[in-house]
Amino acid sequence: MILEQILVTRMAVFCYLIGDETCREGALIDPAGDFDLIFKAVDSHGLTIRKVINTHGHFDHTSGNDFVIKKTGADLLIHELEAKSLGGVVNRVLSRINGGKGSPMPVRLLKDGDIIEIGAVKLRVIHTPGHTEGGICLYTPGHVFTGDTLFTEGMGRTDLPGGSYKKIMDSITKKILTLPDDTIIWPGHHYGRFTKSTVAEQKRYYV
Repeated sequence: MILEQILVTRMAVFCYLIGDETCREGALIDPAGDFDLIFKAVDSHGLTIRKVINTHGHFDHTSGNDFVIKKTGADLLIHELEAKSLGGVVNRVLSRINGGKGSPMPVRLLKDGDIIEIGAVKLRVIHTPGHTEGGICLYTPGHVFTGDTLFTEGMGRTDLPGGSYKKIMDSITKKILTLPDDTIIWPGHHYGRFTKSTVAEQKRYYV
């Protein structure tokens, strides 16, 4: 599996490039902006981007959807509870402030347990509400992409519409931290000193 972490925009969002080494198909998770950086990584691996996956619908993660989809023809995937936020006025306005545009609507609506195939690479959707109603993590053996549910030093905000402290704690303790201890946690933002963590390390704070 090809995996590259790309730090983008003034919001310190982590975009992730996932690819299959054999068929050279790829996906981008939360390609929020700084497209020169993103496509430099894409081109360096010789990948064709087939999918854009949003971990949730907040503008700081979706403002690059329009550019990437127009450039690549990729399909947009997001949890079924987040789709409505993509077309909202707030999303469109804040996306432009962030240097992007409002997002196109998704081609595929995701739910818990769905499998996203990128060539031979398979990502399992884990519904992790708490930061938003339809927030998701994406798991493949050895790796979990946690969006704004869990960072290396803290968790996502729960004081915005759709947020819930109880739900995010349940998502962290009952879903993410039940994965194997050596699973690498790849967060949605670069908040703090570290760019990644592990399930074992996070258990020290939450279990």
